[in-house]
Amino acid sequence: MKVLVLPTAERAAARTAGLVADTVATTDQPVLGLATGSTMEQVYADLVTLHRTDSLSFATTTTFNLDEYVGLSPDHPQSYRQTMEALLFSHVDLHPQACHLPRGNAPNPYAEAERYEAAIAAKGGIDLQLLGIGHNGHIGFNEPTSSLGARTRIKTLTRSTREANARFFDDPKDVPRYAITMGIATILDARHAVLLATGSSKAEAVARMIEGPLGADCPATALQMHPRTTVVVDREAAAKLCMIDYYLEIHPDGEEPDLG
Repeated sequence: MKVLVLPTAERAAARTAGLVADTVATTDQPVLGLATGSTMEQVYADLVTLHRTDSLSFATTTTFNLDEYVGLSPDHPQSYRQTMEALLFSHVDLHPQACHLPRGNAPNPYAEAERYEAAIAAKGGIDLQLLGIGHNGHIGFNEPTSSLGARTRIKTLTRSTREANARFFDDPKDVPRYAITMGIATILDARHAVLLATGSSKAEAVARMIEGPLGADCPATALQMHPRTTVVVDREAAAKLCMIDYYLEIHPDGEEPDLG
């Protein structure tokens, strides 16, 4: 697990956007796994800027988002489809048919989960999977006690997750209880996993994920088993890491070491 510590949240987001941009620019027919959440907003803003000013093209890119609320149609204002349209899809040259999310209003959510998993496999898997981390250590909507071998499926959201997402809804009672989410095994199949965490409220989960024991109580610890995981954090999110001096030494300012 590579740990990149940046001085600010803005720098961490820019570093993350750079990793995504490198994959898009250097991969033939790139497939991106995307995430939502407030941590990702600056990443997508930076990617839009790179598209507009540096001619970063997404024309041959396919995207698969991690999750969607069960019961919400793609045109619902709080669906993740609409979130992605507002933050990224409508601002770059992604083909509309290449942007995939689970269909939250599918008649059979269980069949939709299986269809979505098969669609990822049919595209040859994900080249780079973008991730955030919840305060309880969830990735995607894989809440604590999730199977580390699970595939895309229906998950019941914890009360803490629903409370954290209530700010996006007019009435907290409107927050859906269920979501279709990529499973941890699906995430681990990505060729590169990139997780961004910023702010002091994520410090405990970040320390548990990187330096704690592998366990279903913190689903993000599964990334310890991934052969190529990059964790990008700001100094606040890194505050509880015991080995922070080591991470800063081998990746000063979040950059790759000079082996020449």
